[in-house]
Amino acid sequence: MNSSKTVFELLILSFQHHVKEKLKLVQDFLHVDAQDQLTSLEEKMKSSEISMEVYISKVKALLGKELPLENGVEQNGRANGFSNGSHDDETMGVQEEEEAVKSPTAAKGKGGRRSKSNSDTKKSPASSRVTRNSGKQPTIMSMFSRVCKRKSEDLNGEAVNGVSDVKNEDDIEESREEKRLKVEPDENVTFLFCFSFQTPPPKCPDCRQYLDDSDLKFFQGDPDNALDEPEMLTDERLSLFDSNEDGFESYEELPQHKITNFSVYDKRGHLCPFDAGLIEKNVELYFSCVVKPIYDDNPCLDGGVPAKKLGPINAWWITGFDGGEKALIGFTTAFADYILMHPSEEYAPIFALMQEKIYMSKIVVEFLQKNPDATYEDLLNKIETTVPPAGLNFNCFTEDTLLRHAQFVVEQVESYDEAGDSDEQPIIVTPCMRDLIKLAGVTLGKRRAARRQAIRHPTKIEKDSKGPTKATTTTLVYQIFDTFFSDQIEQNDKDGGAKRQRCGVCEVCQSPDCGKCVACKDMIKFGGSGKSKQACKQRRCPNLAVKEAEDDETIEEEDVPVEKSKKVSHAKRKKQTQCKLSWIGEPIQTEGKKQYYKKVSVNDEVLEVGDCVSVSSEDPSIPLYLARIASLWEDNNGKMFHAHWFLRGIHTVLGESSDPLELVIVDECEDMLLNYVQGKVDVMYKAPSNNWFMEGGMDVEIKVIEDDGKSFFYQFWYDTEFARFETPPKTSPTDENMFCGSCVRTKEREEQEVPRVSEPLDQKDEDNKALYASAFFKGKQFKVGDGVYLPPEAFNFGVKPASPQKRSHRKEDVDEDLYPEYYRKSSDYIKGSNLDAPEPFRVARIKEIFCHRRSNNKPDNSEVKLRLYKFYRPENTHKGVKASYHTDINQLYWSDEEVTVSMTEVLGRCQVEYAEDLNESIQEYSSGGPDRFYFLEAYNAKSKSFEDPPNHARSAVHKGKGKGKGKGKGKGKVAAQETQDSNVDQQAPKVAKYRTLDVFSGCGGLSEGFHQAGISETLWAIEMWEPAAQAFRLNNPGTTVFTEDCNVLLKLVMSGEKTNSLGQKLPQKGDVEMLCGGPPCQGFSGMNRFNSRTYSKFKNSLVVSYLSYCDYYRPKFFLLENVRNFVSFKKSMVLKLTLRCLVRMGYQCTFGVLQAGQYGVAQTRRRAIILAAAPGEKLPHYPEPLHVFAPRACSLSVVVDERKYVSNVTRGNGGIYRTITVRDTMSDLPEIRNGAAALEISYNGEPQSWFQRQIRGTQYQPILKDHICKDMSALVEGRMRHIPLAPGSDWRDLPNLEVRLKDGTMTKKLRYTHSDKKNGRSSTGSLRGVCTCAEGKPCDPADRQFNTLIPWCLPHTGNRHNHWAGLYGRLEWDGFFSTTVTNPEPMGKQGRVLHPEQHRVVSVRECARSQGFPDTYRLFGNILDKHRQVKCEQPCTEIKLDMMEVSD
Repeated sequence: MNSSKTVFELLILSFQHHVKEKLKLVQDFLHVDAQDQLTSLEEKMKSSEISMEVYISKVKALLGKELPLENGVEQNGRANGFSNGSHDDETMGVQEEEEAVKSPTAAKGKGGRRSKSNSDTKKSPASSRVTRNSGKQPTIMSMFSRVCKRKSEDLNGEAVNGVSDVKNEDDIEESREEKRLKVEPDENVTFLFCFSFQTPPPKCPDCRQYLDDSDLKFFQGDPDNALDEPEMLTDERLSLFDSNEDGFESYEELPQHKITNFSVYDKRGHLCPFDAGLIEKNVELYFSCVVKPIYDDNPCLDGGVPAKKLGPINAWWITGFDGGEKALIGFTTAFADYILMHPSEEYAPIFALMQEKIYMSKIVVEFLQKNPDATYEDLLNKIETTVPPAGLNFNCFTEDTLLRHAQFVVEQVESYDEAGDSDEQPIIVTPCMRDLIKLAGVTLGKRRAARRQAIRHPTKIEKDSKGPTKATTTTLVYQIFDTFFSDQIEQNDKDGGAKRQRCGVCEVCQSPDCGKCVACKDMIKFGGSGKSKQACKQRRCPNLAVKEAEDDETIEEEDVPVEKSKKVSHAKRKKQTQCKLSWIGEPIQTEGKKQYYKKVSVNDEVLEVGDCVSVSSEDPSIPLYLARIASLWEDNNGKMFHAHWFLRGIHTVLGESSDPLELVIVDECEDMLLNYVQGKVDVMYKAPSNNWFMEGGMDVEIKVIEDDGKSFFYQFWYDTEFARFETPPKTSPTDENMFCGSCVRTKEREEQEVPRVSEPLDQKDEDNKALYASAFFKGKQFKVGDGVYLPPEAFNFGVKPASPQKRSHRKEDVDEDLYPEYYRKSSDYIKGSNLDAPEPFRVARIKEIFCHRRSNNKPDNSEVKLRLYKFYRPENTHKGVKASYHTDINQLYWSDEEVTVSMTEVLGRCQVEYAEDLNESIQEYSSGGPDRFYFLEAYNAKSKSFEDPPNHARSAVHKGKGKGKGKGKGKGKVAAQETQDSNVDQQAPKVAKYRTLDVFSGCGGLSEGFHQAGISETLWAIEMWEPAAQAFRLNNPGTTVFTEDCNVLLKLVMSGEKTNSLGQKLPQKGDVEMLCGGPPCQGFSGMNRFNSRTYSKFKNSLVVSYLSYCDYYRPKFFLLENVRNFVSFKKSMVLKLTLRCLVRMGYQCTFGVLQAGQYGVAQTRRRAIILAAAPGEKLPHYPEPLHVFAPRACSLSVVVDERKYVSNVTRGNGGIYRTITVRDTMSDLPEIRNGAAALEISYNGEPQSWFQRQIRGTQYQPILKDHICKDMSALVEGRMRHIPLAPGSDWRDLPNLEVRLKDGTMTKKLRYTHSDKKNGRSSTGSLRGVCTCAEGKPCDPADRQFNTLIPWCLPHTGNRHNHWAGLYGRLEWDGFFSTTVTNPEPMGKQGRVLHPEQHRVVSVRECARSQGFPDTYRLFGNILDKHRQVKCEQPCTEIKLDMMEVSD
């Protein structure tokens, strides 16, 4: 009852007053008994006697029976008054189409035209055609026999050639329209009661255009003197042949003509495109035009023959570009080939789209052939900045243009790839094409067998036959790569290559082998040898190629971080052997029951302490374990030794790329019986030479020692958890015969994890706790008065802050007809939101360090306790989060609230000072290091008031020294810090700055981070891209910037040159102390198996060149920064080989993944960083995170060979500061509009947040630079204007409206024409599908819609791509930026690029701030150049902290 009532009420409410009027109108037409039946049915439905569905069906039957009779309309299938006028016709059209396809008389191939029987026809000027699967075509003779009768037959309305005349069809259509109009009011009533069974808008069954579309145009008719095709072909003005039938029949090829002023239409007279798949579906399309001779290039009508209803068109085709920018397009009918010139005025808009997509496909193929690593945003930039050639009927390209023609463009790319070599990487798998395929919902491998309209570019696009650029490499780097890849290729050849599976779905997979290509000719079934085992070139599955490329680069960005697993030492399963054992000499020492010896005989082989031995594994497939004997003894268990294990290189992160004879020392050891020993081995330590720094590039042999089966070497100690290769630690053994370095280091680590008290204080005996002045924990000393970090759960505060509660961004009451895509917002999670970010660490000051006394009055030192004073952060007070926005990030409030915690909860030490006591400004004090806090006031939670801090809050060391210097937010006078507290981290002494070479420098983000850290001076930079190089010069005037290929420069240096061709001085060996760079590595990211070409591409990549720079110059420190996926490319092959090269050079090295958002910017940006340090230097650790950040973006572990590695950070996702937000980053910037282009404007206000004060700098800067944004097209600007300002808003919030754009054009409403199997219907019964694929069928090109406020492509493919969450999305004030891209596009990979409140994309300056660039940093070039410069840089704050670790 309730559900029926609810549905009925929903029905009535949705139509409101209009419904009531229609219902009353309908009832007036009904007989009295029909009205009674209707009332009775309604009451039965209300009382739940019948269901709503039954009620609707009965009412429909009743009205269907009554109303047509009242209107005098005969009731039958075709003239049903309640039909929408299209459904039946559409169904019939589909049936006719299916019958045509199934017809056994359907012609094959280019069937239909006849000029020669059963003989191969020569391809017309266009070798690629789209043909119509037509039925049996009339012969040319039969057509000519009727020429003289044609007009009279047409007048009599008789069918000619078995094809009904267009006029007759139009009459039928008009008749149906009249019948529809007669019953229009009644039709509305049907929809009133059958709203949940809505039918799609009416379409023409032939051309598939919407009949109610304002853009639907009719052919206006032919001139009186227009001729039919056979007559026209014999016209003497065409000068090809006369009307002699024998002469015409003897013509060997189809005649070729040019046509101008043409219009193409279906048999109903609808002007329609010929490239929308209609011809392939046997839809008969005709064209009228003026025909001109093939030699006439003048498109005017003079000298031409007017012709009518030529066709039907059997094929359309495209050939190469006409010596310039225009493609030649043509038709083929049964009688002739026609090359198109100018369309008629009425057909020009339709033909312009055809020209547009042909030219666009040319741009795309050319661009990607030269730029295979380009992103989707790069392609948009290319398209939007390309000016179409003169003479075409369009003046610009937009993203909407690209998406409109995406299917055609991708098909052209597929065709281009077909012509490539078998081992050449196809363009279809480039990142740009993969994004376009996903976004536009392109079907790959479509109609490959039937479709042959590939554009040929004989002169315009030349294949890159040169192959990869030759890399300049040192011998060592070259041999490492060469050896590794040779083995891989050999193995691949041995295995016959990985068998590539097919998707089995696309038409390419289902088509037969062609038998003509090189691969087929080698197949046994075609008489070949069968050795190549390559698939037919016509059957290369595009879906598989794209999927492989996707899988290779897919790294889950949204992983929730997993707790760091504890180190587990896997027990070695060893095998005992039968052996003779005897001690040599007397025991050297006795401890209890253990008697220690120096030597032992094992199977007549003498072993002594310090020797290395091999131990067999139970598993014969596992190589021998290797260990050093640390001690020998005998006890109740037998003859024993203590094994300090080595680890083979293959069991490190290097895996199979390691030197098979290289070992590493690890902190793993155990006691073992001597009968496990198999034999003695020789393990030597390979120490770096005294002249190591000058030996760069001189190694010619990668072998270190010869392989005799018993000789090995080691260089490093290895941390199995963090994958760190370090110089073996120097230890001073107390007793060489009983010493194990592994035991010592393991014991030290264990002791550091247990708190230890020291310096007991005098106190009264009756106290039940023992007090101490200091304690040691995790290698640090803590004293009374020190500041400490604690986890957020360690204690709570006395006031509950007014923090924003987690709220749902979904609105419950939404008009689904106005906002038809809103239902897709089923999740409350918003990418870029900080709602899940944890709180920063608690900060407290130690009041007491104590242990409880036992009953015997002795202190229980097993549990050390701390009594603490709590510090409030601004957001912890009653003012809430808003208070933290305006205050310094390191400002606290004193509190007399106390708490007791266990010392094991302490996470670290910090310094907290009363600002009045500082001897320097707050700014100078804060810049001394990250762990420095200050307070100016105390907070009283009970009264919710701020007070002067009590006297005991002031530090004993600094009390009274500051004389108020800290007051006034950092305006105090500079003075030397006079602290004597050895417990507090001091500022590092000034050190000489490292001379740095920045390779692939971009505009200087890495170098800027180095400079901020104060440890580096970039003297040289290499950047090939001129705008970025100019920007580097602007910001680093003292740096020599080389704007040329890094390979050329290295070659010059290695050959002994001192300067380059421009006279710039080249750095020489010994000059470079630090090397930094981020070599591009996308060039081999799509490789899916090893072969000679992929190997060549890899070994000539810039990664190899960069490693050769390192090998030649041998700097003290090396940094390689790259995308997160660098450590995962090709099963981490890139990472392994990079580390392998560094290890062979003798570098200590490690790798890690860092999240920029944890180091002070409002952006998620995960980057892989490889660090290396020369022998004698200390390998830096990665900096601990400073800021808390969204957990979903902080999955930083890396899995290599099924083993998980993490960087050395111990804080996980914790941090000492709160998250930096979009509001912190850019709320002070003045408002600008879409397309703002003023390079310099005024700030119009003071900085509002701590971040803004830092980013503006200490010097007064009244001028703001580069606050400019892209000028988006009218349609995109209109969409942005309709995106709500609420957090989480994106394209799914767009209304489905017709709106006027800024260029004066109107958008269309998006039509929902199909049911959606996955999402059903809306609450109002509306359809939700925009393409046949929503019903589980193949996509129909005719379903595509354009110029709509809601982009058609997004609901089209949304079900497969997380509803495209974030596209056209606004940034959230309290959230963060996605990873900055080269070209902010609302539908690009970055997603949320719209300003939180303004109707525009983010500006260059806003993006630069999200990367941590100071406002004073200058960029160069046009707006897209500047966006690209910002994108390609690593956030400065992260690099600054990395380099501070180097200085430490």
